[in-house]
Amino acid sequence: MRGMAIEIKNLSKTYDDQLIVDGLSLVIPTGSIFGFLGPNGAGKTTTIKILVGINRPDSGSIMINNRSPLDPETRQEIGFMPEEPHFYDQLTGLEFLRFASHLFENKSRSAYELEMILKKTGIYEAGDKRIRDYSKGMKQRLGFGQALVNDPEYIFLDEPLDGLDPIGRIEMKTILEELKKEGKTIFFNSHILSDVENICDQIGIINKGHLVYSGPVNEFKKDLSLEEQFVKTIKQQP
Repeated sequence: MRGMAIEIKNLSKTYDDQLIVDGLSLVIPTGSIFGFLGPNGAGKTTTIKILVGINRPDSGSIMINNRSPLDPETRQEIGFMPEEPHFYDQLTGLEFLRFASHLFENKSRSAYELEMILKKTGIYEAGDKRIRDYSKGMKQRLGFGQALVNDPEYIFLDEPLDGLDPIGRIEMKTILEELKKEGKTIFFNSHILSDVENICDQIGIINKGHLVYSGPVNEFKKDLSLEEQFVKTIKQQP
């Protein structure tokens, strides 16, 4: 039986007297892909920022490989792609990845390894172009590449397929499946149901800060399509 890579217990967070995440508990097995779903404003981004140690919870606990996400060793093993990645636009794609790589102690990548990340994410030919000349989809791919520069064991992605064309979405899903085969644990947010249906081992659904489902996709679907069951579940919540 696989161990639990990520354990979340009774996580809560409030902003400006508004409860954004309310008593969230999840367990995510090692080497799996977990899709975290919910409508905009449900609490997905707040949750993922807490998981990677950017924000602090008001209460509850998080363990990643039996350690806090704030532990320096844990941080070295985490890759994170925010919903809206920010770049130094005067740098080239390759220069940006080199800069990001140097932020990780003892995990700096060679030029060849960084070029392979550019190739994996489909922007190898643009590696010497200034980021200011990248399209939104190219920046999205670069943001994903940045999340891989330290060869992380735990990869957190906030809306990673947003802004990609249909071919790009297929390519990125293939990369996620390849990373899973390498034993990586992947947690990603999405409000697009088709993003998770074919690649996730499990999903969690959050609405208004409350977890309303956690488990296998097929068990959730039952006799309805994923979209129909998702809408039905959200509407049933107060």
